[in-house]
Amino acid sequence: MRAVVVDAAGSRPEVRDVPQPSAPDGGVVVRVVATGMCRSDWHAWAGHDEIAFPHVPGHELAGEVVEVGAGVARWTVGDKVTVPFVCGCGRCAWCLGGNAQVCPDQEQPGFTHWGSFAEYVALHAADTNLVAIPEQVSFATAASLGCRFATAYRALVGRARITEGEWVTVIGAGGVGLSTVMIARALGGRVIAVDRNPEALALAADVGAEHTLLADGTDIPSAVADLVNGGSDIAIDAVGSEQTCADAILSLRRRGRLVQVGLLPPVGGHPRVPMARVIAWELDVLGSHGMAAADYPGMLALIEAGSLQPQRLIERTIGLDDAAALLPGFDQATVAGITIIDPIR
Repeated sequence: MRAVVVDAAGSRPEVRDVPQPSAPDGGVVVRVVATGMCRSDWHAWAGHDEIAFPHVPGHELAGEVVEVGAGVARWTVGDKVTVPFVCGCGRCAWCLGGNAQVCPDQEQPGFTHWGSFAEYVALHAADTNLVAIPEQVSFATAASLGCRFATAYRALVGRARITEGEWVTVIGAGGVGLSTVMIARALGGRVIAVDRNPEALALAADVGAEHTLLADGTDIPSAVADLVNGGSDIAIDAVGSEQTCADAILSLRRRGRLVQVGLLPPVGGHPRVPMARVIAWELDVLGSHGMAAADYPGMLALIEAGSLQPQRLIERTIGLDDAAALLPGFDQATVAGITIIDPIR
């Protein structure tokens, strides 16, 4: 099969012919029809995760089952499926309780094993992790759910427990941030979106942000406080840096909730966070790590009803060669919205 291969952290990705995977026991092989590219793929390429090289990135995918391993009960060849980017083992207490996203023995395509920037990908514990794609949902739309949309949904619903009328400050209007804006509005929230890219902010406004703030050196927490007396109820850091995390925390009102979604690579040691404000204002600091397959039905119901339209966030579709060229600079990408890869394009 053709795949994007990275030989070492930070090396130039190349499209090559490599062996097609086989289905593991309890797992399947999926023919990839669509897969997303996001900042987490760049983090893996840059060496911020423990990756065994050579490596094939890619963790947001949708496609068709082409091979079923021993012990799989719920899936057959030809099924149209997507999958969370965190795949649980299916056996531990967390998986059995519906929280596979924190499974201690989790597998992550594109991180723990070869991923979906390829024509085929192997997936583990299929009965726990696969999600059937509804007939009216396209492969590209389903692929956009796996990291960005599902992560945003869990951050707001499962972690922040958003209620109607609450103000949400979303730092970063990339795929996760724009998904967060759209979901917050669908659930009755009111949104302030922050980004350094005017085009991304325009798209955030188009999908429901009431206010947008350009991160051009402006004091973001003060600007939020000017818009919403006392600060927002919820803040989502969808970027992952010391600055964006601090801005998110300092944008909150007293007893507000931060959900940290963006990864925080260390700068000179552990990331520095304004914990004095967290303590003094009794802020909740919540991590959010994807979403288990068990939680997909609620999100898919909103999509089927038309309340959520993730396909609006798909900005472009590219092939594997373009993906290999774009990956090293994706942390600086100015494209607003989601980039989808079609492996046979």
